[in-house]
Amino acid sequence: MNEHYPSAEGTVAAPAIGLGSRETFIVHTYNHLFGAIMAFIGLEVLLFASGAAEQIALSMLSVNWLFILGAFVIVSWLASRFAHSAVSKGVQYLALTGFVLAEAIIFVPLLYVANVMAPGAIGSAAVLTILGFIGLTIIAFTTRKNFSFLGGLLRWGAVMALLAIVAGAMFGFQLGTFFSLAMVALAGGAILYDTSKLLHSFPEDRYVAAALELFASIALMFWYMVQLFIRE
Repeated sequence: MNEHYPSAEGTVAAPAIGLGSRETFIVHTYNHLFGAIMAFIGLEVLLFASGAAEQIALSMLSVNWLFILGAFVIVSWLASRFAHSAVSKGVQYLALTGFVLAEAIIFVPLLYVANVMAPGAIGSAAVLTILGFIGLTIIAFTTRKNFSFLGGLLRWGAVMALLAIVAGAMFGFQLGTFFSLAMVALAGGAILYDTSKLLHSFPEDRYVAAALELFASIALMFWYMVQLFIRE
């Protein structure tokens, strides 16, 4: 699928836009992705070391857990929309910064519960998420396959996940292990889809937005990896 994106100069095919080569764009994207991950880790360490994490967690855990899941899905969806629509560098950086901050706060109750219920779960989930991300990235780079066909399936999966969360909140049932496994698979598909766009269609002046989209997919996988370890 050849996607077209607007730029400051008008709407043109992505390959026609360039701050540099596709390789330079990819390097910029992964540099910003690494920076976003480090910022997220730094914020979590700061929140937990200062004691603020416990207050945030207890406050958020006083509401139905499914509302927190719903907020996570909605924030991830908004990040993806910003990644597609943001044109100026300032807006892209604002979106990335805002999303990292939002994710750091939303993750607090999950990480707090994981620390209490399953010590070591966070580290194990992080390792599996990193390995999954690396493996999927290698697949995308070595096959050079265009995974744009996954776009519709991922959107449908996200809608179904949100409906399941809303139904759980309304009717009082819990989303179990199979839901978490399905969401890990959905996140894996999103990583393949995002990486494919980096290789084939993402505008080369949007590396900050591309990093935002990849970070959202990695955060989604990490979230449900932690959930799986908590349920063991």
